[in-house]
Amino acid sequence: MKRIRTPFVIAAMASVTLFSCKKEAKEATLPSETLNMIAAKGFSTDGVQRVAGGYLVEGDIILRESDLASTPSSPNMVIAQEEQYRTFNTVNAANYPVIKIALNNSSAAHEAAFSAALDETVARYNAQGLTISFQRVTTGANISIVAYYEASNVLGSAGFPTSAGAPYNEVRMNTYHYSTGTGTTNVNYIATIIAHEVGHCIGFRHTDYANRAYSCGGRRSNEGQATNGVGAVHIPGTPTGGDPNSWMLACVGTNVNRPFNANDKVALSYVY
Repeated sequence: MKRIRTPFVIAAMASVTLFSCKKEAKEATLPSETLNMIAAKGFSTDGVQRVAGGYLVEGDIILRESDLASTPSSPNMVIAQEEQYRTFNTVNAANYPVIKIALNNSSAAHEAAFSAALDETVARYNAQGLTISFQRVTTGANISIVAYYEASNVLGSAGFPTSAGAPYNEVRMNTYHYSTGTGTTNVNYIATIIAHEVGHCIGFRHTDYANRAYSCGGRRSNEGQATNGVGAVHIPGTPTGGDPNSWMLACVGTNVNRPFNANDKVALSYVY
């Protein structure tokens, strides 16, 4: 688990964990053509991993082959440093007014904690009165929460909506980082991670997209965005200064709970 000091919560957070970042082991060399396509979309090629369904970039974002091949014409609207951003593609609320979400866990030990955390995630989103809502199902899910185990610093990952407006279909959660208890602290922590990854599934970028050092510490790092990439469109009404408690910040403290803050709610209600 990677620990990084942050500039705004050093006293309150003894450690900071990336929602996910590059693996510390088992990285494979990818073809230069693939790396060039990823770079052309505006993403860093540092630590890119080939994963099921595509390529893991920028910590917890999965780019599909179709994302690399797409050429959207929407403009980028990057204004400052720690605002809210969305991708060019968002969920078509007319086609997906209710997003069905299921827990397809592969860890019996984590089943109860993940189930409670998913209920909390659904409740957090549905409390916002959006044009989309979430419903837990056992079959026919639009988004599946799946567990796996890997000794790496990846907490979880997800991708962005399709060009047709469908939500990304999977959130992967690494049980290496999570305890199995169903106490409030653990459940809210896991719910914070799931809600963040679901945010990607419905089209939200990291709040500190332009400077990941804001929440992660270390050197300044811009996730990067080319005009023909997946998009980093500023959401009007969100702050142009720092927002230390946003649910879509790239990094989070261990066992920290981040429910939607006022700016998150503005972003959610603007897009949906």
